[in-house]
Amino acid sequence: MNPDTPTVAIGLSGGVDSSVAAHLLQRQGYKLIGLTMQIWDGSIPLPDEGLSGCFGPGEARDIAAAQSLARRLDIPHHVIPLSGEYTGEILSYFRKEYQAGRTPNPCVRCNRKMKFGLLLQRAKALGIAFDLFATGHYARIEKDPRTERFVLLRAADHQKDQSYFLAHLEQEQLAHTLFPLGHMRKDEVKQVARDIGWTEIADKQESQNFIESKSYDVLFDGNAAPGPIVDLAGHALGQHQGIIRYTVGQRKGLGLGGAKDPLYVVRLDACTNTVVVGHHKDLFSSSLLARHANWIALASAPHTPLRVHAKIRQQHHEAPATLSVTTTAGSDLLRLDFDEPQMAITPGQTVVCYDGDRVLCGATIELPTPAA
Repeated sequence: MNPDTPTVAIGLSGGVDSSVAAHLLQRQGYKLIGLTMQIWDGSIPLPDEGLSGCFGPGEARDIAAAQSLARRLDIPHHVIPLSGEYTGEILSYFRKEYQAGRTPNPCVRCNRKMKFGLLLQRAKALGIAFDLFATGHYARIEKDPRTERFVLLRAADHQKDQSYFLAHLEQEQLAHTLFPLGHMRKDEVKQVARDIGWTEIADKQESQNFIESKSYDVLFDGNAAPGPIVDLAGHALGQHQGIIRYTVGQRKGLGLGGAKDPLYVVRLDACTNTVVVGHHKDLFSSSLLARHANWIALASAPHTPLRVHAKIRQQHHEAPATLSVTTTAGSDLLRLDFDEPQMAITPGQTVVCYDGDRVLCGATIELPTPAA
C-alpha cells in the first residue's frame, strides 16, 4: 500500500451501514482504523431488551460486533471510553431541556459534540493517528468551488437521508469527513453486505436512537412534580404527572376524559409547571423563531430574506418558507415565515433549512407563532 495513502478512522457500530462503509473504503484503497465509543456505564437502570442502540445496556454486544467486523477486515480497532463526557454533554443537556419544558434533540447534539468531536479528540490524544473520519451516515459532502466552503448535502436516498441530524457539524468537521453511503440506497447497502457474505449483518435489526420514550423517566430519578393541565383560556382540566412526560402535539396519555373533541398538548410552561392543551387547529403555527444557528453553505447569516425549505423535525416533510435573520450582539435570531401553517412546531427541536439538496443551516427552535 502506498505510504501516502490517507488513513481513515471509521466509526464502527457493528451494524450494516458502518460495516459496508468500511468495506467500501477499504476497497477504494484507504488504510482503515476502527473506532467505537464506549458511553454506557450502567449507572442508569435501563432494561436490556436485546436491541442495539447508541446508548444502553446492549452496548457490549455492539462493541463485540464492531470488533468482529474489524477482524474480518483485518484492521485495528479501538474502543474509546467516553461515558463521563456523554453524561455531561448529552444526558445533562437532555434532562435540562425537558425540565425547561422543551423537547431536545440528543442525536443532533451527539453528532456534533461526541461522534465528530470528543471521539476524535480522545482517539488522537491516545496516540491513534489518522487523516480523515468516516461514518455510515446517509448524507453527502462537497466543496463549493465558488466559496471554498464544505457543503452538507442530502443523501441520494431521500427516504434514508440523515443530513437533518448532521446540520450542526462545523466546517472543520465536514472538511475531514467521508460519507461512503451518501450516494447509495439502503437496499443497495444491504445487497453489498450479502454479496460479500455478511448476511447476518445485512439482516441485523436496525439500531434504536438514544432511548425509548417510555424509559425517559429513569433519567430524572423520579423528580417529576405533578401540576395542572389547563386549556388555552386557563381553565383547569386535570393534573399531569410531570412536564418531562409531555411534548407539543401529544394526544395520548393526557388522562383527560369527557372532551367533545380530542385534546393535544399545545404548550409547556416550565415556570408554572403547567401543561396547556387545545384542539387540533391550535397546533398550527405560521412562523417560528430559532437561535444557535450553524451556517454551512453560507459563511454567515444572510442580510436579506431568503426562500428556503425548512424541516422542523426529522420525519417532517420540509415546507417552503421565508428566512430572515436579525443579528444582535453577535447572536443570530432566525425567523421563518411559512407559506402554510405547520403543525406542532416544538421548542428545543432542530430546524434545518435547505436550498435544494444543500443544507443552508441548522438552528434550535425557540418559539412558534400561532397561525392567524
